Amino acid sequence: MQASKAPPKTARQAPAEPPTEGQAEAPAEPPTEGQAEAPAEPPTEGQAGPGTTPGRDIPGKAGTRPRPGDATQEAGSSEAELAALRRELASTPAAIVIANHCYGLFELAALHLSSQPPKLEEARLAIDSLALLVEGLGNRLGEPAEPLREALTQIRLAFVKIAEAPA
Repeated sequence: MQASKAPPKTARQAPAEPPTEGQAEAPAEPPTEGQAEAPAEPPTEGQAGPGTTPGRDIPGKAGTRPRPGDATQEAGSSEAELAALRRELASTPAAIVIANHCYGLFELAALHLSSQPPKLEEARLAIDSLALLVEGLGNRLGEPAEPLREALTQIRLAFVKIAEAPA
């Protein structure tokens, strides 16, 4: 015979006191699997949120004091991740980064052309931007230059075919 598992504990607990005016009542039970948790309401004046004084409980809101180091750890982690991304980007040749942006412009144009109805002006802007980079930089893009020229030709042909199609 198997022992039954206790339900996992959650950070949300039922309030000790009934909510006062303007406070939302926390659910007595956490949502079960498959149920969506109700989105948190943005803090209003007098509730915890941006602009509150760290280390002080909000009147009538026990337990709203931030945990020491939470924001510092998040900021430190974000800064470390950002620094790592910057190092990675700086070590990547500019031609590769620009080629990736060109592929993004190609995808953007294709997305607008495949919309129902097609968004021709949006597609035209993406195609013209792609052309400025591909034709303007020519072979300076290195190895990706030729496939990008072919992609530009193909997306231009698709644009003309879709633009001339009867509505």
